[in-house]
Amino acid sequence: MHYYNFHIGDYASHTRHLTVTEDCAYRRLLDYYYLHETPIRQRDIARQINMRDYEQDVLTVLNEFFVSTENGFINPRADAEIESYHAKIEQASRAGKASAERRLNARSTDVQPTNNHKPITNNHIHTPEGVDNLVWQDFLQIRKKRRAPITDRVVEGLAKEANTAGVSLNDALKECVLRGWQSFKADWVAPKPSQADIARVTVPGTKERDPALVKLDEDRKRAAPPSLEVLAKMAALRKGA
Repeated sequence: MHYYNFHIGDYASHTRHLTVTEDCAYRRLLDYYYLHETPIRQRDIARQINMRDYEQDVLTVLNEFFVSTENGFINPRADAEIESYHAKIEQASRAGKASAERRLNARSTDVQPTNNHKPITNNHIHTPEGVDNLVWQDFLQIRKKRRAPITDRVVEGLAKEANTAGVSLNDALKECVLRGWQSFKADWVAPKPSQADIARVTVPGTKERDPALVKLDEDRKRAAPPSLEVLAKMAALRKGA
């Protein structure tokens, strides 16, 4: 679970005797328990919740508010919340499937094609593997409103674009639902190149030397060494100085 109900009054009535450190430990233990949905092992739990310097406070809270079992420490109240959460998810999933089935049956019985009209409907494609059913149903609604049929080939194309973008098909469809897209393209979510990258790509390179360097080489070749007379005068000047 990534969220859970928190009753402030109920929590306060049971934790007024805790120190600030113990209260922090209890909240972090609850977050850890709800997130992982597994019994807590006493070993390394203080480190897991980033309270290794307060291990004794963590163990005190663990022994007071959790029940020790052979598999680890459990919290019956949290277990009931987790079970209720999954029951609601399962109920919503069944309701979504039933609703989709009813819509499909209604389309197959109520829509009668004629020679001049071919209805555009979404074929009955099962929820793709790894895609949340509610996300899939929302995406089908967008396709329906746009009068865009859904086929196995369409799903394959979506999966291919999602893979190119480096995301899962479920995340790609979530993006479609949030943005109202009837399809998904990898370049729609690809990061835009910076101006520096564009300059490096668009400015053509050259194998020729810089004209300024060429001129320096030519000047160096034309330059003649000073005469002996000039060298003698320069030496006299340095000596006099």
